[in-house]
Amino acid sequence: MTNTDCLKNEITSTNHETTSGINDFIQGFLSYDKKASIIVETAEKDPKNCLANSYASMLWMFLESPEAPEKAKPFLEKAQEAKAFATQRESKIVDIVHDWAVDDIPNLLRKCENLLDIYPRDLVVLKLAQTHYFNIGDSAGMLRVALKGLPEGEKNPYLHGMIAFGYEQCHLIREAEKSAKKAMSIKWNEPWSHHALAHVMLTEGRVEEGITFLESVSESWKGLNSFMYTHNWWHLALFYLSKGRNKDALKVYDNHVWGIEKNYSQDQIGATSLLARIEFSGVDVAGRWEDLAKYISKRSKDTTNPFNTMQYLFALGKADHDGFHELLLEVRNKAKNKNTFNFSTWTEVVLPACEGIMSHIFGRHSECVTLLGRALPRIFEAGGSHAQRDFFNQIHLDSLIKSGNYSAAQQILESRRSFDPNGVPLNKLLEKIYFDLGLPKQSNIARERWQKNISQKKFTKG
Repeated sequence: MTNTDCLKNEITSTNHETTSGINDFIQGFLSYDKKASIIVETAEKDPKNCLANSYASMLWMFLESPEAPEKAKPFLEKAQEAKAFATQRESKIVDIVHDWAVDDIPNLLRKCENLLDIYPRDLVVLKLAQTHYFNIGDSAGMLRVALKGLPEGEKNPYLHGMIAFGYEQCHLIREAEKSAKKAMSIKWNEPWSHHALAHVMLTEGRVEEGITFLESVSESWKGLNSFMYTHNWWHLALFYLSKGRNKDALKVYDNHVWGIEKNYSQDQIGATSLLARIEFSGVDVAGRWEDLAKYISKRSKDTTNPFNTMQYLFALGKADHDGFHELLLEVRNKAKNKNTFNFSTWTEVVLPACEGIMSHIFGRHSECVTLLGRALPRIFEAGGSHAQRDFFNQIHLDSLIKSGNYSAAQQILESRRSFDPNGVPLNKLLEKIYFDLGLPKQSNIARERWQKNISQKKFTKG
């Protein structure tokens, strides 16, 4: 029998419990609520329901790990068996998840776009497509699929949050802010719009505003899944670092970024890049790299996602973990596999970036400048947001400074002031570099900037 889901899409449903489980997944998936995981139990109870089993297999694929396809397989097989009794849309979703499981991402994206042309209210497929465009660095694709949800989704806050992020990644900042605020006008605690607005404020150097805004909505993140919870806190920590509030940033790392789901990929990379940024700011992070590496060591053969892999490598290297060399070997082998759909990205971007990371870890900073510098112009191909990818720019900058290439470092730092004009770590570096370059006046000006900007305010929420 047919029914409709919470987005008014037609679904094949055998009973109320299945329909409820499907709706919980949809709402949980779009809002980053933990109830999305209920779909696994729903699928197990109704093995003949095509959509429930498709969604369960999709959820497993979001593990972003080598074992994900195997975890997804039994649910995907049940979904395929039930296709004969499914709607056209449900049948198409099965095929999309199958493409993901076999790593045929171009076909997945083509099918997602075709489905959305017919069923623009299917925000699950829309978000799935946006995620995969994000993972290959196609910002225009992210925006294009999000806009397919209009005008049907005009009153849906989750759609406007996705549109906002698409605009922001395309550097269409005013449109991004407008869409994020539109989402919040419908649902003030919509977490993805909080995230998009954080990106806007970071891009424009609106540091104080970013802190005030994110602190004001942080209570609403309780109960979210670990990715959304930790990632929004991660953004707040970046603003703290800009203000020189290093203790608050470290507190956020300890209480809100690392320790929620230590085995989850997104929590691991968020912790890696934040811990590195804190350390680059001159903070002693004690034994935190070793603690992080204990969990990331399980990723020593994981080349599922190039963006994640590069950060796993850095974390393992910082902890001097044996898995570092094992993972680097896996990357080198991956870069030889011409059957990989993003072969050129692995060969021409990820491999030199990883070799550059290795050089940085071992203190061969001139070598790092060359290797990582070769990868940076195309690093977007590996996925991640502008803010996340900046991690690799900071590694490169650190090696420039440590190799004594102060003139190049000055150029980069002054260009970074366009979005962080008075940032404390940035201007502390400029103070030193201008002094070493024999420019005492400029050194004094940089020192005055960071001294005026440093905040004594203490964060009291967690």
